[in-house]
Amino acid sequence: MSDCIFCKIAAKEIPSSIVYEDDRILAFKDINPAAPVHILVIPRQHISSAMEIDESNADIVSHIFKICKKIAGDMGIAETGFRIVNNCGHDGGQTVGHIHFHLLGGRALSWPPG
Repeated sequence: MSDCIFCKIAAKEIPSSIVYEDDRILAFKDINPAAPVHILVIPRQHISSAMEIDESNADIVSHIFKICKKIAGDMGIAETGFRIVNNCGHDGGQTVGHIHFHLLGGRALSWPPG
C-alpha cells in the first residue's frame, strides 16, 4: 500500500533501526519507546489489522511470535520476561493501519496496560 508508513519502512523507503529481517517480516526499534526494549514487528505484506487474518495469511502470526522469542533472547529480556502486544482498531489503540506487534521488555511492566 503506497501511503502506509510501515509498508514504506518494510520497503526501506523510510530508514529504521532494524534488529531483524527476513523475506516475510521486519523488526525495528520503536522511535517513541514505552520500555527500555521496544521493538515493532511487522509483516512485509500489507495486512491492515488482526481483523484481516484469515487462512491465506494466518501463518505470519506464528512466524512473528517465533521471531519475537528470538529477538527477546538476543535483547537479553527472555529470562526476565517481556510482553507482545497487538492493538486492533481505533478503540484498541491501533494508530497505524498495518498489523504490527510491540515487543516490550527491559523493566517490570504494569497491568492493566492502559
